[in-house]
Formats: sequence, structure tokens, C-alpha cells
Amino acid sequence: MSEKISVAILGSTGYVGLELVKILSKHPNVDIVFIGTEKSPNIPIQKLDSSIGISNIPNTQLNRDFDYNIADTVFLALPHSISNEYVKLFYNKIQIIDLSADFRLEDYEIYKENYGINHSCPTLLKNFIYGLPEFNRNELVNSKNIAVPGCYPTSILIPTIPLFSNNLIKGSNLIFDSKSGHSGAGKNFDKENIKKSNDYNFYNYNTNQHRHICEIRQELEKKHKKEVLFSFNPHILPNFRGMMSTIYCDLNDGIKENDVIKCFEKLDSENYFIDFKDDEQRADFFLVQNTNKCVLKIFKHYDDSKIIVVSLIDNLQKGAAGQAVQCFNLSKGFEESSGLIQ
Repeated sequence: MSEKISVAILGSTGYVGLELVKILSKHPNVDIVFIGTEKSPNIPIQKLDSSIGISNIPNTQLNRDFDYNIADTVFLALPHSISNEYVKLFYNKIQIIDLSADFRLEDYEIYKENYGINHSCPTLLKNFIYGLPEFNRNELVNSKNIAVPGCYPTSILIPTIPLFSNNLIKGSNLIFDSKSGHSGAGKNFDKENIKKSNDYNFYNYNTNQHRHICEIRQELEKKHKKEVLFSFNPHILPNFRGMMSTIYCDLNDGIKENDVIKCFEKLDSENYFIDFKDDEQRADFFLVQNTNKCVLKIFKHYDDSKIIVVSLIDNLQKGAAGQAVQCFNLSKGFEESSGLIQ
């Protein structure tokens, strides 16, 4: 019989929490023993998402009633400034996989500047592994504390880190232009922002002021070993799920488009969930929705000294719940794709 891990999910009734329940309910090595909520206890999870057909999942209970002794791993699908309170309670008692922003940043001053002062255990910031498996795979093995990256950073870092690691692009004048389905804004998002009468809306927000900028900068500068200068312009689309980041880069002297192609072909060959499209197939949301894939394409610029990269993910899967399970699999020695293939 295969090894079974007892798992709890706090914040199970949000978009990301429900996605975690769906994935983990079909995972061959998982028993879900607790699903938590802030305000809606004693509800069968199927009432909140009818696509979850497994009957042996417990009803919801209040997050605060979770007893860490009943589980091996807890997934925290909670907002920033709330998640860290539970980490303080559970640290060193259970494996923690946190999907909030509370442990992604290594510098508390940067956290305070972007997320406020409500952090109960800032001394633990450097005790979490940044859960981007394609680049931190070895660190994730046997890890007890994992911080899952944000969705925008995931879509940007996956193609950009290897370009820096292989010295292919310059660390200045980068443009990250990103579009997300509205599920990325959470269940409290006002849908009137995107639908009015018979028409649909589309808009950018927090240009060069978005909280994810500090996370993107931290991880890129770790790899580049120098300051990285970029603009970040995020947008909300009227569709539910999916994310596209278009990245405009200046190539280093002597670097050609074919060097980027070889870099992405290698990235594809070494990573199950990276899919580089070097053909005429259109890269769109339908390729990534309800998958844990990151699909990459490159496009020529009119100036040969530049390159355009398009990166697509499902913001609820590779941008959140799917990536969390991918990290979980690596930490436990399971197949990296367990529970993540339909």
C-alpha cells in the first residue's frame, strides 16, 4: 500500500482553497482530515463546489478549531497577515505549506512596507523555502516549511530566471506586462468591475506599485546578483481563470534568438510542467486552464537586440494550489506530478 499523508487545508472555501481540495481529494498519497473556514462551518464541501465528487471529505470546520496533532501537513490558503498567526501556532509541530505572502519575503522591512506590520513571527521569514520547484527543487526535498510564490511572480520568474542564469538578457529596461483572470482578486472581487450590460471591461491596476514587485525583485536579484530594473503593469481580464505575462527583454551583446530557444528547450526538457512552444501553435488560456503547466513562447522584436517572451499559467493552479501540491510532492518524495495530471 502506498504511503498516505494526513492533510489539513485552512481557508478551504476560497477559490484557492477549493482548488486545493479538488486536487488533494484525488491525490493517491493523501487523506484529507480537516478542511477549515473562517465563517461557514458544518457544510459539505460539495455544496460549495459540485465538481468535488469525493464523499469521504469531512465537512468544514472553523479554522481556529484545527488540532495540528491530527495531520502531517497543513496547507494555509489564508490572506496575508492572517496566515502568520497560524504559522506561529504550528511551527515545528507540523509541515506548513503557506500560500499567502507572509513568508515569501526574506526582509521584514520590505514586508512591512508592502503588507503592513501585522506579522506575528518575522524571525521565521528566512526559515521558509521559496516554493518555485523548477529552480528550488533540491531545497524542497524534505522541507517542512514552504512559502508558495504569488501568481504574477510565478508567471514572470519561470521564463526570466533562466535567461539571467544563462547570461542572456540585461538586468535593466525589462517590462513585465501581465493579465489575469478575475479569480486572482479573490471571492470578494466586485464583478461589476468587469461586466456591465452586454459588454465586458478590461483594465490595468497598481502599475509599478503592485505588492508582487518586491517578490519578483527579490528572486531575480538572487539569481542575477545585481540590481534588476523593470516595470510591472498588471491587468484584470473579464474571464475567470488564466494568466499571461508578456516580457520584453534586451539581449546581452552577441546573444541571438536561437540562444533563447535553446535555453527554453532545456528548461522544457528538465521540467515536467514547462511547455515551450517553438512552432506556430497559438499560446492562449485554453492551453493552461485547469492544468499546472507554464506554457512559453518567444517572438522576434523588430530590433534583433530585443526579445519578447509570452508566459501563460492558470493562476489558481500553477499560480497557487497546483504549485503548492507540486512542492508537497517534492518534499515527501512522491512523483512531482502526483495528483496534478487529469
